[in-house]
Amino acid sequence: MDDQELGFKAGDVIEVMDATNREWWWGRVADGEGWFPATFVRLRVNQDEPADEEALRAGDGEAEDGGAEAQSSKDQMRTNVINEILSTERDYIKHLRDICEGYIRQCRKRADMFSEEQLRTIFGNIEDIYRCQKAFVKALEQRFNRERPHLSELGACFLEHQADFQIYSEYCNNHPNACVELSRLTKLSKYVYFFEACRLLQKMIDISLDGFLLTPVQKICKYPLQLAELLKYTPPQHRDFKDVEAALHAMRNVAQLINERKRRLENIDKIAQWQSSIEDWEGEDILVRSSELIYSGELTRVTQPQAKSQQRMFFLFDHQLIYCKKDLLRRDVLYYKGRVDMDGQEVVDLEDGKDRDLHVSVKNAFRLLCGTTGESHLLCARKSEQKQRWLKAFAKEREQVRLDQETGFSITELQRKQAMLNASKQQATGKPKGTYDPCFCSALSRPYYLARQKHPVLPTSLPQQQVLVLAEPKRKPSTFWHSISRLAPFRK
Repeated sequence: MDDQELGFKAGDVIEVMDATNREWWWGRVADGEGWFPATFVRLRVNQDEPADEEALRAGDGEAEDGGAEAQSSKDQMRTNVINEILSTERDYIKHLRDICEGYIRQCRKRADMFSEEQLRTIFGNIEDIYRCQKAFVKALEQRFNRERPHLSELGACFLEHQADFQIYSEYCNNHPNACVELSRLTKLSKYVYFFEACRLLQKMIDISLDGFLLTPVQKICKYPLQLAELLKYTPPQHRDFKDVEAALHAMRNVAQLINERKRRLENIDKIAQWQSSIEDWEGEDILVRSSELIYSGELTRVTQPQAKSQQRMFFLFDHQLIYCKKDLLRRDVLYYKGRVDMDGQEVVDLEDGKDRDLHVSVKNAFRLLCGTTGESHLLCARKSEQKQRWLKAFAKEREQVRLDQETGFSITELQRKQAMLNASKQQATGKPKGTYDPCFCSALSRPYYLARQKHPVLPTSLPQQQVLVLAEPKRKPSTFWHSISRLAPFRK
């Protein structure tokens, strides 16, 4: 961060000292003062929350009155949280309606300026999100207890609609493409004037279109924190307690799923670059079936019928195992030698000793056996620990395939072609074909560091429009989003 920017983490309370600028506020936390993006925080819900809840109790002599007062305060806190959830949902519905009616409808009237493909790139599936959110807010309203708001039961609404929230994955994955396309169009003055006219006709606040389109990304981040706050003020005996607890877990899972899909799509460019570096590639592109490198390393392949041993580099992706040969002189050059379809394979752990099929002694070996064709591949690791890592990797590959089928994750034809095109362009300007990165496995798991624009003075542009940080997923730290997974952007 720049010296004049304020560092903070999710959950910090910031004292706002200057909010005259719409995008950047000046604030103070314990560690210092500085500028920070207004969209990264929200106003505290419970402004009257006492610093010490024990102060609500009047003492041993007035335990009953103190307990009643504390309960009343907690009920009021829960009412505040519920009111905020409903209020923000109503505002969000209006926001989505303004985008759909104020921008998309007007754009469709101008076929001379926008193609349907362009509109899909810019707005993604925001119309689907609008339809789902209307149903969701209607369900929330039905569960709202107007006479005694603290008794409202909202947890079940989140549980009933948790599958619908998965459509945010497509929107979040597309959002960077939308920013690129908008940036390209707004270099032309006619598009700048058109978008501004749309905003004025719809009587929307003075924010650019890319700012409006960031809101769904921020919204899906906000649900886990709202539910966590609701749970905090929901006593265990409350009828909504178990549902809120389950809803919090469910919405964190939704955020984790979206986060994971985003990471996977970031990976496909790396995979395409890797394929373009391999000499003598044959068959379909790896991205036709795969999107994740699970494990890689060197193994000895024992082939029939002479039981010939071959040293090969193996790369385990979801659905397939690729093996390559190293160049004898240039060890950083790989030649494609074949692949194994993992969908039909059984992994058999072999004991050290003589193999009954090939009649050779093997150590640290396992076999890939195809149940339909009977074809087998005998592979040996150098050490026992390496063999165990491979066996775990094969189990992980099957689990990854199962999860992808359950969640419906797949790479579109357009995404695959774009990744291969980018790889071809990079290959043309980068290192010679055939030169691969021996740390390919670790390269895919390096943190993706946010490229921040420096702000030595008050910035004039919207802060970090393309940040896609989705709550705080409870999973093993890895890959692109780990280093920024504790940030949580919000609308104020």
